[in-house]
Amino acid sequence: MPHVTIFWFRRDLRITDNRGFFSALTQHGNVLPLFIFDTEVTDKLPDKTDRRIAFIYEQIILINQAFAKKGGRLIIKTGKPAAVFAGLLRTYNIGAVYANEDYEPYATIRDKDVKNLLSQNDVSYHLFKDQVIFEKAEVTKDNGSSYTVFTPYSRKWLSQLKPQYLKSYPSELHLDNLYQKTIDESFDLEATGFHYQPTGIAAPAIDRQLISTYDQTRDIPALDGTSRLGVHLRFGTISIRRLVEAARELNQTFLNELIWREFYMMILWHFPQVVGHSFKPQYDNIRWINNEQHFAAWCQGATGYPIVDAGMRQLAQSGYMHNRVRMITASFLTKHLLTDWRWGEQWFADKLLDYELASNNGGWQWAAGTGCDAAPYFRVFNPWLQTEKFDPQQQYIRRWVPEIDSSKYPKPIVDHKTARQLALGAYKAALGAE
Repeated sequence: MPHVTIFWFRRDLRITDNRGFFSALTQHGNVLPLFIFDTEVTDKLPDKTDRRIAFIYEQIILINQAFAKKGGRLIIKTGKPAAVFAGLLRTYNIGAVYANEDYEPYATIRDKDVKNLLSQNDVSYHLFKDQVIFEKAEVTKDNGSSYTVFTPYSRKWLSQLKPQYLKSYPSELHLDNLYQKTIDESFDLEATGFHYQPTGIAAPAIDRQLISTYDQTRDIPALDGTSRLGVHLRFGTISIRRLVEAARELNQTFLNELIWREFYMMILWHFPQVVGHSFKPQYDNIRWINNEQHFAAWCQGATGYPIVDAGMRQLAQSGYMHNRVRMITASFLTKHLLTDWRWGEQWFADKLLDYELASNNGGWQWAAGTGCDAAPYFRVFNPWLQTEKFDPQQQYIRRWVPEIDSSKYPKPIVDHKTARQLALGAYKAALGAE
């Protein structure tokens, strides 16, 4: 059997500055790259034209083309990872498996299962930090406990940021160490049950001009003032080290957003119960109304609140929603419609191209007031005031809700003032307040 070292691509779909890949290539020859369409994940996706699967497919095709120029190849498998590795162990003499760390609850269980299988076959398993600057317990309070409030976490994060954390790992320079022998395998995405349609998503680029003015433009949904790098961070097609390096030089507000991303990742790591439960347990006592007609109106962008409807339609049509509008729509669902934040979290999980569990969960719990944020639960975004402040000419609204001035546009499904009072009452009751 051929002797190989496997590098397992997961949330790091790039050849450049890839730490785990670099480590495999520089410590071994005959590196066999692997990608697995994990059926534990893909079987749960209801849309068989899901653009995220198409995006992954596009990236692995690009990676494969680059490898082919060096005589190598990426092998692509479909199935449960442990079962895939069991098959590979029968085909290859595997000396070691390399991968980059993933911090989501399912990923940690998956990696434990794979590690157990490999260890039973005397194969070492090496994980590397690649998708974050600081992981797990690297940023903690002085007493070693984890931070649960962003501001002190961000201060500590910044104080610990030294040049070695932004070191580059030029994996692209070592592709001659790929396994060179012909692999008689082909891959057909259609065979997995998914239908490929080109995504049109641009290659990742660090736009220095956009980053430098990010603090002035990021809240205006009518402007193209956000980086649109969320999908690239989610799937690792861009290096977080290069992005932090640019943000550190150009714009503190942009850097802050990257720190928020890591904060939520580490909240998820330390408190995995936030998947399905409120970070603050007493908020699980809220008696949500969960009116299904109201929820359907919210999903369809037919609430009669133009800024909310514009955001929901943008999401449905493009797989993206402007960050400011994400906050407005989430606040509206939880506070105006008294609908369980988990309903909205799942809707975003199904629809967002840049869906990432930690940030989605953190954002929804922030909006619902159930999370680790220190702001009080009675913060309720007023959609009309948000519109006046961030879309005063209604440019964003008119793009996505063209019928706004006609009789076709629905009346508001709830009254703002009444809905706000109802929400405050429900929250007070849940917390046992007088």
